[in-house]
Amino acid sequence: MTGSAPRFALIALLGLAACDTGLSYYHRNGVAVTRMQSDTTQCEVAALKDAPVANQIRQNPPVFFPGRQICNGAGQCYYQPGYWIPGNTYTVDVNQDLRTRVETQCMARKGYQPVNLPACSPAVRQAAPPRQTTTLPTLTPQSCVIKYEGGGWQVVSPATAPG
Repeated sequence: MTGSAPRFALIALLGLAACDTGLSYYHRNGVAVTRMQSDTTQCEVAALKDAPVANQIRQNPPVFFPGRQICNGAGQCYYQPGYWIPGNTYTVDVNQDLRTRVETQCMARKGYQPVNLPACSPAVRQAAPPRQTTTLPTLTPQSCVIKYEGGGWQVVSPATAPG
């Protein structure tokens, strides 16, 4: 992420997203975001090698609807036969949980821990100067995240949040 600061600020201002979702990522105080992203990619690739995708096709059991007798007011009856509905088929990657654990362990060896930051409130979004996070800050219980269009984000903590 290179370029002049004024141009970056303008892009950040123009790229404000109206997203109210939080952010999950690996955190280590003082590490450049680009380094964290590179380390994450390395661990994802290693985890994929150690626990490759292993898709299995599965099927829910079929469901039987029993027949029934239907009679009209004149006492004439007929039997409607039962029928089967086949179970839906779906795919499961049986290594997904293992791959996630391998990735998390790889990142832990590099000194990272997984974090889930909530989205900042509209008041914090409005008060915080738009500035994409380039170095991971020290987090507090009040830390939150502002997401920008294009994938950028800003971690806001009480030390940097106005008010």
